[in-house]
Amino acid sequence: MSTNRLWELFGTRGRGVLVTLRRDGRPQLSNLDYLAEPGLIRCSTVGDRAKARNLSRDPRASFHVTTPDGGAYAVAEGAATLTPPAGAEDDATVRELVEVYRRIRGEHPDWSEYRSAMVADGRLVIRLAVTHIYGWPG
Repeated sequence: MSTNRLWELFGTRGRGVLVTLRRDGRPQLSNLDYLAEPGLIRCSTVGDRAKARNLSRDPRASFHVTTPDGGAYAVAEGAATLTPPAGAEDDATVRELVEVYRRIRGEHPDWSEYRSAMVADGRLVIRLAVTHIYGWPG
């Protein structure tokens, strides 16, 4: 089965399920909007969420997407890295959050407000470096 056909299910952006590992080894799943490019999936989260804590402890993660009718799916696996939480409206994390938002949703009506909210939330970017992909292309 071609990994290219499976990677096409991710497209360039969408909504999927991030799977991280809890301390006891059980999976923790989160629905997230994402940005994808070959070999990399990026999404944002607040730094104190379970997924960020889990990835800080164990970077192994999987990301699942499916078609609306459930007739095809793909799972990307790899190790995730986390940016530092947004600390200032002009720091590297906020710049990357702006890029991710812009490429997923387009222009924000008030970028200054968005940047302030990212800092207030302590938001960060999850970067999943994909090393393996599997699924059913339909």
